[in-house]
Amino acid sequence: MPRCALPRLATLLCAALFCATAAQAQIAGETGRKFPATALRGVMSFGSPPQIQLNGATTQLAPGARIRDAGNLQVLSGELNGSRAVVHYTTDLQGQPLLVWILTDAERARQPWPTTAAQAQAWQFNADTQTWTKP
Repeated sequence: MPRCALPRLATLLCAALFCATAAQAQIAGETGRKFPATALRGVMSFGSPPQIQLNGATTQLAPGARIRDAGNLQVLSGELNGSRAVVHYTTDLQGQPLLVWILTDAERARQPWPTTAAQAQAWQFNADTQTWTKP
């Protein structure tokens, strides 16, 4: 194998990986994201990281928190400083937001969606259709 073939092969593999990742992100945006049954809905205002306001209460993001924008791309909390969004979120053991998804218009339109853990325990979740049913 010629010496220059190995760098070319690595370049092709990187390009293929990039295209596959971009296609996956596009498909996720078109078909809708799947949220876990533990995801609650809230309004999050982003301050200087890790400070946030969640449903009007000041708190902070959990260490290692991950935020996905409406296009399902990961964003840093510092990029969102000063913004406000309707989100789905899960919490860590201390109750701090750990996984955060900024919702699209279509995702916000899905009603009802629990805003408290008590509601999530009392309601029934269909993971396939991403819908909640009140008792």
